[in-house]
This record gives sequence, structure tokens and C-alpha cells, in this order.
Amino acid sequence: MGSKALISKMKCRRSSRQRRACTRRWAVEMKMKRLQRLIPGGQRLQPDRLFLRTADYILHLRLQVNLLQALSKIYKP
Repeated sequence: MGSKALISKMKCRRSSRQRRACTRRWAVEMKMKRLQRLIPGGQRLQPDRLFLRTADYILHLRLQVNLLQALSKIYKP
């Protein structure tokens, strides 16, 4: 966990309702950062563009898998 994330989590010392909201927000931020690291070029994208790029990347990976499966059937000994 980075120091920036730790500081933002430490700021969540309020009422239980505010603390839960802050914890949820922190969890979403961490998941977004993880997703940004997984998607090529994702670290410089805003969330709306990141989700679009993620969908495109998933489709791209599926196409690669389908192509490799078809090639493996053709070249099967």
C-alpha cells in the first residue's frame, strides 16, 4: 500500500457511516489503480476511457485465444 493510500485511509476516522463510505471509496480507488496497471496504456486514462479500453482489451484477448485455438486445430499432429 502506498503512502498516499495510507494517508487517505487514515483520514477516515469519522462516524461509522462516513468511515464505511470512505473505506468503499478507498477500495474503489485501489481497484481502479490495479486495473490501470493491467491494461496497456491505462495509467494515463480517466475512468470512463479506462472502462472502454478494458472492454476493447478483453475483446482483443478473446480474438487472440480464438485464433490460437483455430491454429492449434489446423496444425495438430
